Amino acid sequence: MKRTQMILIHIGCWLLVLIYRYGAYLLKINSFYDAAFDVSMTILQLVEFYICFLWVYPRFLKQGKTVQLIGGILLSMGVFIGGRYLIEEIIYLHFFGFHNYADGVTFSYYILDNIYYSISYVFIALGIYSVQENYKGQLTQRKLKDEVVKAELAFLKSQINPHFLYNSLNYVYSLAIPVSEKLADAILRLSDLMRYTLNDSADGKVKLGKEVEYLESYIALFKMRFEPRFYVDFKTEGLDDEQQIASLVLIPFVENAFKHGVVNDEKHPVRIVLKVQPNRRLVFEVSNKINHSQKDHSSGVGLVNVYRRLDLIYPDRHELLVSNNGNTYKSTLIINL
Repeated sequence: MKRTQMILIHIGCWLLVLIYRYGAYLLKINSFYDAAFDVSMTILQLVEFYICFLWVYPRFLKQGKTVQLIGGILLSMGVFIGGRYLIEEIIYLHFFGFHNYADGVTFSYYILDNIYYSISYVFIALGIYSVQENYKGQLTQRKLKDEVVKAELAFLKSQINPHFLYNSLNYVYSLAIPVSEKLADAILRLSDLMRYTLNDSADGKVKLGKEVEYLESYIALFKMRFEPRFYVDFKTEGLDDEQQIASLVLIPFVENAFKHGVVNDEKHPVRIVLKVQPNRRLVFEVSNKINHSQKDHSSGVGLVNVYRRLDLIYPDRHELLVSNNGNTYKSTLIINL
């Protein structure tokens, strides 16, 4: 939903609420005294509502930050209470000669009384925010289902040729063994890469260890092509048998480094680091020296596709950082598994 549409919906809803709340009231003859306090109360409740709706809940509730969430709610209530005191007990008294609470009211009574008036809009904001997020989630799920259907159709259309190629590679491997062990090994690795891309799971995820093996096979195949001047430093840390990841989500970053980077400079090797932290936070870094003599100016469709997959599979659970200083290109992918 567009921002303009959302703003219009909010304005319309608040107009209905205010008409319901003050419609009958406006038909009566009321003093300026009563109207002044109604205006200040309404304005401050709206301010409290949007502090919760636009800042507290998106920033803390969605991220599961309980302590910050409670602090944000208390802050919004503090804004309401402090704002009401400023307007009704100071500004009104200075300009109009009247104020709301009677003289002698204690500070504790004032706070407790205004908590009663402020707490309702905290829950109203929570209810509307929850409905909005549920609606967004339904739209995302519907979009994801459409993408899955399209992907499945494309996958089915491509099944014959990849399987034929995979079976043919196995046959070529058997023919290559007596001719060249190196050639046979290259064909075997290529066959393994092809087999991995054909494997599928119900949720599209594989064990992280299998994804690492795929990366190692891909690197080994490239090493055969460019050796002995092929320099890649690949390190892993914190892997176990329980971790899973969306298949083929890491390889485009390595492909991009090999395609647009320098792989034959011993002083500036392609560096690939995969770490899984104790909180199941995966950090994948790929850095390479930029090949300024690169003649292939193709648009990195693979990376565009992986950006899209990350948005669909790991919404609000991933971060992608890219840096380019003219000499070195570095990609850092962070995923909460």
